[in-house]
Amino acid sequence: MGRIIVEQHVTADGFAAGPGGELDWVDASLTDTTAIVNRALAELDQADAILLGRVTYEMFITYWPAATDDPLAAPINSLPRHVVSTTLGKAPWGEHEPATLEPGDACETADRLSAMYERDIIVWGSLSLASALLQGGCVDQIRLRVAPVVIGAGLPLFSGAYQPRSARVVENERLSTGQVLLTYDLT
Repeated sequence: MGRIIVEQHVTADGFAAGPGGELDWVDASLTDTTAIVNRALAELDQADAILLGRVTYEMFITYWPAATDDPLAAPINSLPRHVVSTTLGKAPWGEHEPATLEPGDACETADRLSAMYERDIIVWGSLSLASALLQGGCVDQIRLRVAPVVIGAGLPLFSGAYQPRSARVVENERLSTGQVLLTYDLT
């Protein structure tokens, strides 16, 4: 049975994006991307699928399908991708196999994908989707990539009303870039 893993870049002051959804601070906070790329490649090697919300899907399709020089492109473009959306009519992915639209309830989708795949299902970005999954108790693990930057205001990592759940730290690692990787299993 696959695990639903929410992975998110966050600022040191706890924001997942700037007030208008800006993510420029992510790349600006890295002086060398080697460590974070190697980490992402290892995590993608353990994944069977990617789960995205509509907004993140729309951001991803402007880059990943044609990103031939990015070392993350091959695994991202080859893994099955699922997009939770009630507004999209289709989910093309450039010249690659299109993503599968998932118009139903986020947790029902996550449960079905967990039963369908043996390994990890990674949720990137997708703040509304991640919040809905957390609210529904459908998240198995949270991976935070804490950037050494503060932005003062922005979009929170999670929103909505959800029941508190205990989390167990399974990893904390400081990269040479100053980023801190935190991994929590939810119980």
